[in-house]
Amino acid sequence: MNVKIEESWRQHIGAEFDKQYFVNLTVFVRQEYTHYTCFPPGNKIFNAFNLCPFDQVKTVIIGQDPYHEPGQAHGLSFSVNAGVPFPPSLVNIFKEIEMDLGTPMPVSGDLTRWAEQGVLLLNATLTVRAHQAGSHQRKGWEEFTDAAIRALNADREHLVFILWGSYARSKVSLIDSSRHLVLQSVHPSPLSASRGGWFGNHHFSRCNAYLEQHGEKPILW
Repeated sequence: MNVKIEESWRQHIGAEFDKQYFVNLTVFVRQEYTHYTCFPPGNKIFNAFNLCPFDQVKTVIIGQDPYHEPGQAHGLSFSVNAGVPFPPSLVNIFKEIEMDLGTPMPVSGDLTRWAEQGVLLLNATLTVRAHQAGSHQRKGWEEFTDAAIRALNADREHLVFILWGSYARSKVSLIDSSRHLVLQSVHPSPLSASRGGWFGNHHFSRCNAYLEQHGEKPILW
């Protein structure tokens, strides 16, 4: 399969591209992008991997689906293009960062700056049809992104896996918590956050403390 993905990722998970599920997935995605408006743009589908090479990953933040409205998704979980209004979950993420670290609300919701510091912003499903949340789930993407999580778990040490909400937390079985730090909480969406457990989780400071403890530079959130 001619998948354009950063070379270090290809070395670790490239075998997935030749498996039948991924062949079927590729056919499905091509048909969807041909006949419907889909997000993110085709050249951004593997943006999370391309901005954050395998050996530079420090932290993994797992989302479920790309944003499904125009102009938002660009291949990074929870992130939106510069100039796009912040979705409610991202507002709550920035509020928690401000409470946790004192970092003020940024101007842009583009989290490329995190990715370039080693934060893998990984959606479990990498594509979606416009206005239809979950429309590309259970087509093969989850098997692919699970393979990426397994590879990081097996071949790296002392990573921080950040799991927000029940879907992301279901991935905990893929992670060896004796070798990596796993941080779990409710989802930052307003409905979940309002029930308690989001604000004050201190995931950003706890992540940085762990990274520094293991000789890594902290993330400038």
